[in-house]
Amino acid sequence: MHTELASELTSPDHAETVSDQNLKRIKALGGGISVQARMAFAGEYFIERYGKEAARRAPPIRKMLEMGIPVGLGTDGTRVASFNPWVTYYWAVSGRTIGGTELYGPENRLDRRTALKLFTQGSAWFSGEEESKGEIAPGMVADFAILDRDIFEVEEPELLETRAELTVVDGEIEYASDAYPEHKTRALPAIPEWSPVTYTDRRQQTTTGS
Repeated sequence: MHTELASELTSPDHAETVSDQNLKRIKALGGGISVQARMAFAGEYFIERYGKEAARRAPPIRKMLEMGIPVGLGTDGTRVASFNPWVTYYWAVSGRTIGGTELYGPENRLDRRTALKLFTQGSAWFSGEEESKGEIAPGMVADFAILDRDIFEVEEPELLETRAELTVVDGEIEYASDAYPEHKTRALPAIPEWSPVTYTDRRQQTTTGS
């Protein structure tokens, strides 16, 4: 297991412009890299500023993995995007922005199982919980979701529409859609409180008088 000190000091985020030299330094220090899908939203602007060739390795996820650097995928929720993980998943496996611009060739795209692993086992490394989270196995915390489609088989654009039908955290059902009426739960309030979703819901309630 990595040391807490190494994780705190040598775990940069995003890393779109990280150099090969700094990748070696991160590796030598025992650090990891947390990657979010900023390029899914800003890839076109990155190309405009740095050029297509620089964008092809922004960030160089495959190289990080080949070097044995721990990598975790995330969303950068409420800063760059929402907490929806499927935008990041789509971007990592397709190599495209949500606008359809191709950023990466096959040399820097992830297969679907590897991308899922980086969300689960990969991200657990950064919180020091790789011994209890990240896979469905005896002794692990029972966190899992049942999805509305097979993310290993559907066409890439469909990944953006993926939704959870049922979500379990530590063995307890936290969310269930109409697909599981016996477990259906009330929708949780949006986070943060100033979310446009919350504002829209309140306005609709006022309009309908509910």
